[in-house]
Amino acid sequence: MHLSPGTLLTLLLVVGLVAQWVAWRIRLPAILPLLLIGIVLGPALDVFDPDAVFGAFLFPSVSLAVAVILFEGSLTLRFRELKETGRAIRGLVSYGAILAVLLLAAAAHWIAGVGWPVAFLFGAVACVTGPTVITPLLLTLRPVRNVASALRWEGIVLDPLGALFAVLVFQGIISQQQGQSVLVFLVTVGIGALAGLIAAVALGYILLNQLIPEYLHNFGTLAAVIGVFTLSNSLASESGLLAVTIMGIALGNSRVHVDDIMSFKKDLSLLLVSLLFIVLAARLPWPLPDGMLVAGLLVFLVAQFVIRPITAWLATWGSDLNWRERVLLGFVAPRGVVAAAVSSVFALRLGDHGMADIDALVPLVFILIIGTVVLQSIAARPLARVLRVAEPEPTGVLVFGANKVARTLATALRDNGVDVLIVSENWRGISAARMAGLPTFYGNPTSRHAEMRLDLTPIGWMLGVSMWRERNHLACLHYRDKLGRNAVYHMQIQSPEEASDRESYADVLRSPALFSRETTLSGLESSLDSGARIKSGKLTEAFGWSDFKSRHGEDTLLLFALAPNGQLHIANDHKPTEPQKGWTVIALVPPRPAKTASPQADG
Repeated sequence: MHLSPGTLLTLLLVVGLVAQWVAWRIRLPAILPLLLIGIVLGPALDVFDPDAVFGAFLFPSVSLAVAVILFEGSLTLRFRELKETGRAIRGLVSYGAILAVLLLAAAAHWIAGVGWPVAFLFGAVACVTGPTVITPLLLTLRPVRNVASALRWEGIVLDPLGALFAVLVFQGIISQQQGQSVLVFLVTVGIGALAGLIAAVALGYILLNQLIPEYLHNFGTLAAVIGVFTLSNSLASESGLLAVTIMGIALGNSRVHVDDIMSFKKDLSLLLVSLLFIVLAARLPWPLPDGMLVAGLLVFLVAQFVIRPITAWLATWGSDLNWRERVLLGFVAPRGVVAAAVSSVFALRLGDHGMADIDALVPLVFILIIGTVVLQSIAARPLARVLRVAEPEPTGVLVFGANKVARTLATALRDNGVDVLIVSENWRGISAARMAGLPTFYGNPTSRHAEMRLDLTPIGWMLGVSMWRERNHLACLHYRDKLGRNAVYHMQIQSPEEASDRESYADVLRSPALFSRETTLSGLESSLDSGARIKSGKLTEAFGWSDFKSRHGEDTLLLFALAPNGQLHIANDHKPTEPQKGWTVIALVPPRPAKTASPQADG
């Protein structure tokens, strides 16, 4: 059946959306269903041939998409933050990564039989993990904090640095293929780096001085990225990818506020990745060249069970990680976006130069991606449990807000054994929370900065208790996708009588109200100022919830309840919480009435 390009593009968008949704539901990196769908549509069923559909536009379109993806990834690299990372992370992203490149290249050369140039290109591409595959895997794996931090930082740093190294190797191969000297290679690299730096300085100056309006910042950045990619390629062949990578790193380390740009680029990259990987997987040759499937599986097994354990063990030698944590770290290293995208572009470009063995690059990389994602998604959690380095089911609470009410609620939860984390942009409140010994994160909980650096492994609930109604709702919407619809609650700022009908209706739609519809932030703060306090107690057969209220006053407000198995129950307006025998209740009790002096005492 012949489909028009417009109809086909629409179908690809819909299929990409479905693949992203499936990945979210099963908590797997989206790259896996995207690649599998592409393989089914292309080599398996032969209903989609990207070369026939896109023709001469295929290579330029893929190249531009990869340029945007590399720029978005390189924006996240902050050199100043590398000083804050531990010894294990610095080892993983430095000599550990270099050792991985060499060993992966040796495996591709001796097992798959490819020449050394393609082998080194494979090693440079295949050493890269990234946040797009690590983050979903961590939500399923839930390792202890040390391992989660090491894996997250390895992905953040290696994503741009690995891509930069792969581009340099690619430049060297191109120069060799064209019979160019080392000087030409250095000139090409210099032009790409200089173009990226000049573009970053120019764009940073424009953004800092507001030479274009705010609403054009994202559009202007996208135009600058594509422009410098094209210009650099015209000055020196194949230098564009290096230019956009350098541009992103330089801009990310400048004084320019790039959170909004990163958010826009993230959404754009999500769209491009969804389309790109279906297209690239559909181009896989089938059947694979003789022996390539077996060779790819062998390379994957060696990379998984030999190379990764060796590099991780050596890179973390002398660190704070114990041997159990190092074993788990040596098992988890899924490959993702950069590996698939960059390898496909390199294969397309080097294929035009008639390079031998280049047809093996994409199958080797794709087999490695699918193998690592599938195996580690299935086996990493059981391995973590056997090693006793897996966190239990997430029961921690993220409290958005650092005002007096938020700090009081967080303290009550912490005192009853619940992990808490206060997140706020209010520095004074964050300072007060730190003085109280509460864990904190300074920043916007919905920002790209928080998404990259906020450890949600122990978090199972989110409470919006900030003083800003709109930000509470935005945080609830943001974390509803991550934690579930029934795991996010917001604190009422105004009482239902004070809020308009439209505002009250929107509140009901967005998230349950914390504690009750009548409980407001100002009301709780006023109660605390008047002497109300939070009390906790364990219920028994002889002392139930009604007895607790009788002792402390009928106006006692139930806040939280902890079941004997540690399950946290949060009082809300959607589902009544009925404390049971054996539960520990946490409640706000009214102030005790002042005692009146008796006449005898006066006398």
